[in-house]
Amino acid sequence: MFAVEVRDHMMIAHSLPREVFGPAQGMHGATFVVDAAFFTEDIDDDGLAIDIGLATQILAETLKPLNYQNFDTLEIFAGKVTTTEFLALHIFKEIAARIEAGALGTGGQKVVRLKIQLHESHVARAWYEADL
Repeated sequence: MFAVEVRDHMMIAHSLPREVFGPAQGMHGATFVVDAAFFTEDIDDDGLAIDIGLATQILAETLKPLNYQNFDTLEIFAGKVTTTEFLALHIFKEIAARIEAGALGTGGQKVVRLKIQLHESHVARAWYEADL
């Protein structure tokens, strides 16, 4: 299995309004480093799994509407607890839809698995990973 992984980041604000989150129940900021790994079973005649430039662009476009936002006020997250795990799944679904729509060009047809990993600090991270 081959993988191409690209990285970006987003700066957000949110609260996690449940007792289990302790002090994170209050409004706080977070800077997430976001990795997107695209898995293929083969490489093409040019030796590529996917176009890394397009992968970088897809990740950036997916994060752009989330960056510098207060998630507590975004309609798409109304009633949701925006944990790191939840956000990984949200970004996964957005990128999977872009792949399905052809944003990776013909190389996107080879992507069989996607992993979205969010680093919430230097000691903690979470991800969502599944076959496409």
